[in-house]
Amino acid sequence: MKLILTADVPNLGAPGDIVEVKDGYGRNLLLPRKLAIVATRGAEKQVAAIQRAQRARQIRDLGHAKEVAGELGSLSVKIKSKAAGDSGRLFGSVTAADVVDAVRAAGGPPLDKRAVEISGQIKSVGTHPVTVRLHPEVTAELSVEVVAS
Repeated sequence: MKLILTADVPNLGAPGDIVEVKDGYGRNLLLPRKLAIVATRGAEKQVAAIQRAQRARQIRDLGHAKEVAGELGSLSVKIKSKAAGDSGRLFGSVTAADVVDAVRAAGGPPLDKRAVEISGQIKSVGTHPVTVRLHPEVTAELSVEVVAS
């Protein structure tokens, strides 16, 4: 059975990979858990387009990762929170997607939200450290300021 993976499957492949598996494994495990879709011509074209977009966002090599880390280190990132109480406590929390959007709005490089690591939760107004894993060998520390609007 020929399938296109939609999620990372250990010992099989990454999202977008076209794999050949036994019928029972695909029908009983991969398809019901939505880890894969059946490979058709239209689906293969769609996956090719998604992979091209991922490659454009992806960090190319170690040198490029260090360059992006330098850009992030000099960046001033502010997140405006709409819902904050009088004591500075947020009614929600700041997510990795919020950090990625704020970095993009501040003129920084495009990042993947899965690369952003927030220690604990950001649930108050103030300055908070955020780690961005750009490459297996390169991490960037980012200071995010959360302000009430």
